[in-house]
Amino acid sequence: MVYDWIVIGNGIAGAAASYELAHLGLSVLLVERHEHLQGATRHSYGSIPHWAATTPIQQQLCEEGMARYRQFSDELGMDTTFREQDLLLTVPVDANPEAIAQSFSPCLISPQLISQDTACEMEPLLNPEAIAAALTIRHGHVNPEKMVQAYNHGFQNAGGKLHIDQVTALKQKGDRVIGITTTTDSFHCDNVLVCTGGWTRHFLNFWGIPVEQYFTHSESIECPNPGIQLNTFVMSAITLRFALETNASRPEHQTSWNSPGLEIMPPVLDAGALQFSDGQIRMGQISRVLTDPSAVIDADQSETNIRTQVSTLLPCLKTVVGHWHHCLVAFSRDNLPLIGPLQPLQGLYLFSGFHHPFVFVPPLAQRFAAHVSGPPDPFIQQMNPHRFSPESI
Repeated sequence: MVYDWIVIGNGIAGAAASYELAHLGLSVLLVERHEHLQGATRHSYGSIPHWAATTPIQQQLCEEGMARYRQFSDELGMDTTFREQDLLLTVPVDANPEAIAQSFSPCLISPQLISQDTACEMEPLLNPEAIAAALTIRHGHVNPEKMVQAYNHGFQNAGGKLHIDQVTALKQKGDRVIGITTTTDSFHCDNVLVCTGGWTRHFLNFWGIPVEQYFTHSESIECPNPGIQLNTFVMSAITLRFALETNASRPEHQTSWNSPGLEIMPPVLDAGALQFSDGQIRMGQISRVLTDPSAVIDADQSETNIRTQVSTLLPCLKTVVGHWHHCLVAFSRDNLPLIGPLQPLQGLYLFSGFHHPFVFVPPLAQRFAAHVSGPPDPFIQQMNPHRFSPESI
């Protein structure tokens, strides 16, 4: 059989893209090397900051995405656990609350500045001595595993096929990709879509295809049975990770990314904690820029650092039993994902590098499927993976 599309990777990007392609009546094979969900999707918060869009494109996509989330369970035939909850963005004691609040003014919906006392009323487990104030807003959330399972359910109901195996080679005929080889089989197709998240740069470089996508090593702690109840999602109003990504992808660092074993920037820690609807708590996170995707992290030291910072805000989490995890998180130079054909090969596409994947993947997966099946989509055209190359300027 020759599939219309083979999608590599069953994180949130691959699960969404494969579903949308199959939903249009195309024959799709989804290939994932792990039987159980792994990687950045598995260990993410499942956060949907639909309010945080700052550009017209982002605002349009956020509105489309939220409309999808509100009806996804019915469409996919499975509960996605979508909900909205109160988010508390804590302001450090040495920061100016009004200035912090003003920094959110470009957002589609600006969070409301509240006092220290009001913040502690909303979240009684918060340490009042650790904050000067907070901002609050309603915030979307899904369980990442449940969301992928729901996409897979809809995908298979639409005729899609899921194959668990590791891709070992791209099959080519001249400059056209005509399929893939796995450890146990080979498959033919008209098009291959790469949705391998933080491993994308390594995966494509192995096949001699350069791409300006980057990754951080993300570290967090999962507490399956914490025995406590958080009323809100707590995180810092000053997020260091996005500045780290911007600095690490500057042109002067491009050669460093091709040299294994380097640490391009010092790590950062954004303290936060979220409780899922099933009771588990996820807290973190450290973001580390190491050029080796298989770099070894000191798990004990990382866990100590996370617990120290998070327990400053939420002392109850200092000693709660949990398990440390590490994964790769993809990002691009301009906060837009990389979506489209990968030159110079024909029939090879990329769908990766999402700034806020649970916000932007659903609407962009739908747009991508329509784009490759019909009229060009102006948003997808702006996200061409080669837009940073001199030839595209």
